[in-house]
Amino acid sequence: MRRFLAVAAVASLGLAGCDWIKSPGGKEVNPPVELTDFAPTLGVSRVWSRDLGDGAGKSAFKLRPAYGDGLVFASDSSGNVAAFDAASGAPRWRTELPEPASSGPGVGDGLVVVGGVEGAVVALSAEDGSQRWTARASSEVLAPPAVAGGVVVVRAQDGRLFGFDAADGSRRWVFDRGVPLLTLRGNGAPLVADGVVYAGYDNGKVVALNVGDGVLRWEQTLAQPEGRTELERMVDVDGELALGNGELFAASYRGQVGALTPDNGRVVWSRDVSSAAGVALAGDKLVVVAEDGAVAALDIRSGAALWKQDGLAYRWPGSPVVVGGHVLVGDFEGFLHWLSIEDGSFAARQRMGDEGIRATPLVVGDVVYVASAEGELAAWRVGG
Repeated sequence: MRRFLAVAAVASLGLAGCDWIKSPGGKEVNPPVELTDFAPTLGVSRVWSRDLGDGAGKSAFKLRPAYGDGLVFASDSSGNVAAFDAASGAPRWRTELPEPASSGPGVGDGLVVVGGVEGAVVALSAEDGSQRWTARASSEVLAPPAVAGGVVVVRAQDGRLFGFDAADGSRRWVFDRGVPLLTLRGNGAPLVADGVVYAGYDNGKVVALNVGDGVLRWEQTLAQPEGRTELERMVDVDGELALGNGELFAASYRGQVGALTPDNGRVVWSRDVSSAAGVALAGDKLVVVAEDGAVAALDIRSGAALWKQDGLAYRWPGSPVVVGGHVLVGDFEGFLHWLSIEDGSFAARQRMGDEGIRATPLVVGDVVYVASAEGELAAWRVGG
């Protein structure tokens, strides 16, 4: 039987009421740093806010919103999926799934696709929320599905990748790779570009498959498991992948951050940085959130360190995004932090309730859409 550890989630639930906690490995974890005042250099305004119901609740699900054709789509842990006008936040439709949702929605080909806690894969009409088809993966679906080229790509928690036909939900292919007995709870979303599916695995590998038939193109080791215990050998590639500048970027837990060539997976460079949150591209910089909560920028050509911001240490910031020339991350107390992409200094700060920001924010132009764990979906505009 596989065992899962939600390292950041476990810590974030305990930090609010404790001076310190112990990690699953038994080591003491430092308390979160206290936020300090600063003079804001970036204007940020809340455009609209809507209630998503239960949100992620205590589930630790990372229910990221998605965008398509002027609408923002979101799901909650009770199984509700809703669509909102991206500009005004006006509700368009709401649908209840047959089982609780465990993933954020994936959007494409006129569909909104959501995964469930028992492996259900439900495709809805993006226009009105009516159900188009239902399929089933082999286990819980925690990562948002990817929809491209007439195929819905779904990552199951047991390591399998599925390709379902976008028209009727029939299974077109399945790719199976063994995973370690002990892993982090969660998966990075599969990334599809130019007919290729890229995905990170819990064994420290990154794979590339044909989106049409699931045939393996290449498989590359980003981080090699090392250590005497299962916990020490955890090297999950669970965070966001990034594709740009002719390279694929990925990060592993207790392993490396690296750049790979998309055509054959050759490692261009790698650096010793532990991250479960993944990476984001910002021009000639690669932004990564380290295991200890530090946010850093690396040169995309060499991996050389450019700056590091320790002001969010042990506040469990989530996956980074880039908006308006700034890096945005959310933390375990519901704060949103905008950092300068030039030097990592704090530029703006806002708060969304008392619960954490677990899901990766969604960036559309100069607006970023953020879903909080307690069920709020808010649109923020930079420069406003």
